[in-house]
This record gives sequence, C-alpha cells and structure tokens, in this order.
Amino acid sequence: MCKKLTLLTLIVALTACSKEVAVKNEQWTKKVDLPCGDKPNCVASVDNREKYAVAPIEVKAGTVLADIEAIALTLPGAKLAHKESEYLHITCTSNVFRFVDDLEIRLDGQQLVLRSESRVGYSDFGVNRKRVAKLIALLNEGNIIE
Repeated sequence: MCKKLTLLTLIVALTACSKEVAVKNEQWTKKVDLPCGDKPNCVASVDNREKYAVAPIEVKAGTVLADIEAIALTLPGAKLAHKESEYLHITCTSNVFRFVDDLEIRLDGQQLVLRSESRVGYSDFGVNRKRVAKLIALLNEGNIIE
C-alpha cells in the first residue's frame, strides 16, 4: 500500500510540475540558433558536440515552410506554438506525464536548422533525438529532403 501511495504521489507531483512549466514558458525565446546546454536533454543542428549534434538537413528546391509544418505537426503530441516567415516553434507534449518539449525549425534557404529540447528534467532518455529522427524520416517520406 505504501509503495502505491508513493508512486501515486510521485506521478501527481511530476504531472503538476510539467503543467506549471508550460504556463511559465508561454513567452518563448528563440533558441534555434544556439547550441544545447550541458544537460543531455537537447539536440541541435548548430551544436558540433557529438552528444548533441544533428546532421545538417538539405531540403529540395522549392520547399516552403508550410510543407515542413504540415509534416512536423503529425509528430506525437505536436502543436504549433509560434510561426514566423521561416521559423516554427512546435511544442510536443508527452502522453503520460504531459511533459512539454520544444521543437524549433528554421528554414535557411535549402537547409533546415533544427533544435529539440526538454523543458524540465536532466535527461530526456533520447526522446528529442528520436523526435528529430522521426521528423527527418517523415520529411524523407514526404519527398522533402534531398
């Protein structure tokens, strides 16, 4: 009984924390052109450290941000948070604990600049790298990538 109560308390506490963070971060600061910090909960195409780096992605000529947006929004838990002429900020919310991660995409000519980072916690257990890999696979299936 004690173990179940402890587990339930932990789940409620983690869920409450994730919702609070989502509210606090409504005014997002662009980080797409910044390398990741030192926590293993981020990947970025501008980071040259192996642990955080994502390979450059070239898109086909004529690709517009709307094409990329339509595909990115099919990722699990994805929701458009902010859009500019060549920039997307998409939040991805996990199913169980409702943790929010930020996926940023900038189209620079024919190159995609990507950054995916968890808002809370130290490690993301590879979730952001998997998300970017899934996005790349979807873009490839959609005939967007060179």
